[in-house]
Amino acid sequence: MNAQHVKIYNGQVILPGAILEKGSVLISGEQITAVAEGDIECPDAIEINVEGNYISPGFIDIHVHGGGGYDFMDGTPEAFLKIAELHAKHGTTAMLPTTLTCEKEDLIATLKAYEQADKANNGAAFIGMHLEGPYFALNQRGAQDAKYIRDPDPEEYSEILEAYPFIRRWSAAPELKGAIDFGRYLNSKGVLAAIAHTDAIYEEVLEAFENGYTLATHFYSAMSGVTRRHAFRYAGVIESAYLLDEMDVEIIADGVHLPVPLLQLIHKIKGAGHTALITDAMRAAGMPEGESMLGNIHSGLKVIVEDGVAKLPDRTAFAGSVATADRLVRTILQAGISFGDAIQMITETPARIMKIDAMQGSIKTGKKADLVIFDREINIKMTMVDGKIVHRPEPERI
Repeated sequence: MNAQHVKIYNGQVILPGAILEKGSVLISGEQITAVAEGDIECPDAIEINVEGNYISPGFIDIHVHGGGGYDFMDGTPEAFLKIAELHAKHGTTAMLPTTLTCEKEDLIATLKAYEQADKANNGAAFIGMHLEGPYFALNQRGAQDAKYIRDPDPEEYSEILEAYPFIRRWSAAPELKGAIDFGRYLNSKGVLAAIAHTDAIYEEVLEAFENGYTLATHFYSAMSGVTRRHAFRYAGVIESAYLLDEMDVEIIADGVHLPVPLLQLIHKIKGAGHTALITDAMRAAGMPEGESMLGNIHSGLKVIVEDGVAKLPDRTAFAGSVATADRLVRTILQAGISFGDAIQMITETPARIMKIDAMQGSIKTGKKADLVIFDREINIKMTMVDGKIVHRPEPERI
């Protein structure tokens, strides 16, 4: 829908710290032009009555690998577009496509596919690329392919960042040789440096934080906790992220990667303002359980999807998430966390982390018309990106 004016009314409008009962949102083109309690007079507007459902800022997923049977590492524009469409059905309006540790040629193919797909997207909008690896600690590689893991290479990463300026985030282990220089370089290019797949101790995390590593990637997964070396105990990345008040964390809130007590602990210590919900979804998101593939469809890792998560074939470890954004919100609510905080963690907080909060992440006049309509059970009724409806399961009414 590309009408000049669209009025969404008779809904509970979720604002930062408040909800407007029977509120309205007026949209002109791609922007929100008015927000009010009650009705907004605009005689020429196309009207959408949401019948008491929630009108929320669109969900922002800053770490996602795939869905709907596709993975970004497939390296095709089709994969990007199908993944964006799948997640839009679950309320995601903006996403950060994420890579895996791989051959350089496969990485370049994925980056080139992003450029092509970004021009023809009818699903969740792309807000840049997230490179996960290959600069990781081997012991914390998880399901990442060990043969590609290595220390940061200045010649390599400078060449990639120069060629593909839409890279917005890069996750790495900060204790590796050259990782601090890498973090500084990322910051100089406006790229978010994130700590991931790491055995770092507090002193290394502190140095990394002071040099630009401000986010902990999939918190608790593939990172060190308290360790012992020659009888002495050292705080790991987990404890460090708690101690550093301004460090952000992202969590796979699917109810499997992190059980309820840990979700509650993270929220209690870090708060909604420093915790972002992510799907970290692989290609099996939105698909039936059974065999699947992590990474490239031809050369990736075979996995088994069961119990709402992807596992290694021998079931010794998780191999990826199959969550969607609506599932994250439901899980957080079931953990006893407040509705306002749950929405903040998948809207305002990720927007701030990625420095797009001036235009996205909340419902305010002048911001992008990225909205999602859902009921009390977080069933998605409509998804709007840039003022355009990209998902509406019941065309005739909500």
